[in-house]
Amino acid sequence: MASSICYCVMGKKTSRPFLLMAVMCSAVGVVLGGTSSWAESNQCLQQEVVTNQCLVQDPATKTVEGMGTGLLAGMGAAIGAMWSYKSKK
Repeated sequence: MASSICYCVMGKKTSRPFLLMAVMCSAVGVVLGGTSSWAESNQCLQQEVVTNQCLVQDPATKTVEGMGTGLLAGMGAAIGAMWSYKSKK
């Protein structure tokens, strides 16, 4: 029974709920981070006085950077949530 609940990832036993939470939080983080960075770059271009920094930055690069930040934030949120859950058990 225990083998159906846990499986091995890089030599360590990991529970499915943790992996599911990590994937879901990371996906939400990627979407929110990418959307936020994309909106910020569009807002920068729509200002009355456009700065030089706004003109030289690539919106695609800015979006990918936001997605990466969101991924890290989502993983941190999943680790924190599971840590809190396991400490209450």
